[in-house]
Amino acid sequence: MEFSRKSLVIETLISAIFLLGLSSSSVAELAAGHATTSTTIEFPALNCRKHSAVLTDFGGVGDGKTSNTEAFKAAIANLSQLAADGGGTQLVVPPGKWLTGSFNLTSHFTLFIHKDAVILGTQDESEWPHLPVLPSYGRGRDAPTGRFSSLIFGTNLTDVVITGNNGTIDGQGAYWWKKFKEEKLNVTRPYLIEIMYSNQVQISNLTLVNSPSWNVHPIYSSDIIIQHLTILAPVDSPNTDGIDPDSCTNTKIEDSFVVSGDDCIAVKSGWDQYGIKFNMPTKNLVIRRFTCISPDSATIALGSEMSGGIEDVRAEDITAINTESGVRIKTAVGRGAYVKDIYVRRMTLNTMKYVFWMTGSYGSHPDPGFDPKALPVIKGINYRDIVADNVTYSARLDGIENDPFTDICISNVNIKLTTKPKELQWNCTNIQGVTNQVTPEPCNLLPEKEIDCPFPEDRLPIDNVKLKICSTSSNF
Repeated sequence: MEFSRKSLVIETLISAIFLLGLSSSSVAELAAGHATTSTTIEFPALNCRKHSAVLTDFGGVGDGKTSNTEAFKAAIANLSQLAADGGGTQLVVPPGKWLTGSFNLTSHFTLFIHKDAVILGTQDESEWPHLPVLPSYGRGRDAPTGRFSSLIFGTNLTDVVITGNNGTIDGQGAYWWKKFKEEKLNVTRPYLIEIMYSNQVQISNLTLVNSPSWNVHPIYSSDIIIQHLTILAPVDSPNTDGIDPDSCTNTKIEDSFVVSGDDCIAVKSGWDQYGIKFNMPTKNLVIRRFTCISPDSATIALGSEMSGGIEDVRAEDITAINTESGVRIKTAVGRGAYVKDIYVRRMTLNTMKYVFWMTGSYGSHPDPGFDPKALPVIKGINYRDIVADNVTYSARLDGIENDPFTDICISNVNIKLTTKPKELQWNCTNIQGVTNQVTPEPCNLLPEKEIDCPFPEDRLPIDNVKLKICSTSSNF
């Protein structure tokens, strides 16, 4: 499929407004918070902070040229000492362009990025420390050894908030994309935001652009709220996934919009034998009111790195435009573990290659040491209430020989085809399930049955977390 840049921009704006069902002024207010007086900005957060400082208090220079890596480090180090009295701390990034390398956050901490502030990722590699490979992956995604620390990084934290009134984080990724395409990387590219081994995490009300690789990567963490993000990357940029919850529990992703060169959301839990050994699933994940544009990838991908398991994922009110597929399951022999108890409802799709796509032969492996007897279990996959227009293939569902994908349920689906659709609309192998009120007519491995596919009505614990209304001064 071909996608013009002009039509992509127009559809981006239309879908953002459609997603929230609001006027443009309401959208801006929701994303950015609002100023209650000329000197105060209010914003929602897990917790409000007793102590606050501005980056310029620690020598920050917002000219887009001066490195602020040491200013960020000094600010966070000083504020972390003030947090000892239990009040928590807050660092405000004021208007300006703040060039920086990687820096680490601390617990009971808020990083607030003003709407007129841009954090710029430096292209000086010496300002990006190296980290060991992730234990559930066994190697880097770009290179076998090591990885660069993410631009905003934190590990072993409690109660950390990265927010703003729609401030911007720009990874200046073109430098990294070029090195990747030319195979000149010896270390895996950095992400924009990565939080590890942490709990009570909020990432919200920001615009993220041009990440070197993945944008938002919570891993080995729990109790995570990700909301009101706008994530933008060229649709041909490599591996610029939007949001990748990885071996995480109790996560909410909502009210966000992604244009990406890869999956808009990719749910992960480790890679082959390393993920099996680490054994930490992603579970209790809710995704709602989410819009994606990604011509060569999925709206929501489950896998392919799913060797710790993925279960109890609930996605609703999802919009995709000019995107390769809706919710895609990616796995392979050697992955082991499972993808189960997946629930999807109320998807609106326009200009898609596939509506339904499951792949049992997604063959990338970290090394030859994977176990060919480690077969994934894919079961309990439920889709309902889906409308799709301008579709090339209704479905490609490929399980694994002697390891079929089972208990698939698809109901109340209306797919309208492109003017030149593929003749075989439902391509199914090694699967088992049922359908009801689905057009075009599904394959014979998904027979008709009077059923409404289930969607849980109980609330996940993360939906019971209430944000507080906090504030910061707008006088800098």
